[in-house]
Amino acid sequence: MNVLKQADFKFEGQKGHYRGKVRDVFDFGDEVLMIASDRISAFDVILPKAIPCKGQVLNQIAEKFLKATADIVPNWLQAVPDPNASYGIKCETFPVEMVVRGYLVGHAWREYRSGKRAVCGVPLPEGLKENDKLPEPIITPTTKAKEGHDEDISREEIIARGIVEENKYEQLEKYALALFQRGTEMAATQGLILVDTKYEFGEKDGTIYLIDEIHTPDSSRYFYSDAYAENLAQGLPQKQLSKEFVREWLIANGFQGKEGQNVPEMTEDKCNEISERYIELYEKVTGESFIPMNNTDIYSRIEQNINSFLSKKA
Repeated sequence: MNVLKQADFKFEGQKGHYRGKVRDVFDFGDEVLMIASDRISAFDVILPKAIPCKGQVLNQIAEKFLKATADIVPNWLQAVPDPNASYGIKCETFPVEMVVRGYLVGHAWREYRSGKRAVCGVPLPEGLKENDKLPEPIITPTTKAKEGHDEDISREEIIARGIVEENKYEQLEKYALALFQRGTEMAATQGLILVDTKYEFGEKDGTIYLIDEIHTPDSSRYFYSDAYAENLAQGLPQKQLSKEFVREWLIANGFQGKEGQNVPEMTEDKCNEISERYIELYEKVTGESFIPMNNTDIYSRIEQNINSFLSKKA
């Protein structure tokens, strides 16, 4: 499989390199280059095998939605020099992720099913079922961990601990809800429901920017709208486009990222199946055909495209 597992590049003018769970970030001073690898993570663990085309899918969906929401909030993106790479403004990251939920599913459902009636300090009504639409979208923030697991945290605790200043946090909330509304509207045109998603923000020179990726299968969950009501009424699982199917496969095979647990074998067939689901999401959520670029040497292609971009920029 022609996949990019590690972006071990050294570019002219590069001042530093940080490897995230699925992205490699190259520091150029006031600007930053992010390369979306084909690594895949779940339960905050990087899985042992890379997924064909995954990085390209994430990068190109993010590009589309960043451009489609630039009227709501400024974002970091300046250029896309390669299908797997984005270049833009380096910001000081706010250490929280703004998770917006429109439906009771995934982590929130697991918490609710266990008996909790509040998530991140946000109260939830009694009598909800899995996949129910919430009365209104809610924000359930998490801490942004550099290593290990992100953790749920309440709005009140974020402000009380000085993690984010109150006036800035209120602005992040407004931006997150407006972005979720735009994402919901765009999904509806493609016959999808944007179920939940997360946004990350940063700041530079007093301006708040939307950073990282948005509305991708790694950061979001979608349902098919045509089957939603019938499946809900019959208590059937929703057909969804997200990374949740990977988590469900891991859970079914005894892995949730806990100590002592082992990742189940990722066969070539399983990796290709995951790849096909990512491509399906790309085509469904964008309404465009996906053109895979992994039919060449990915490493050489990215290196050449970025070096060409940087030389022209200089």
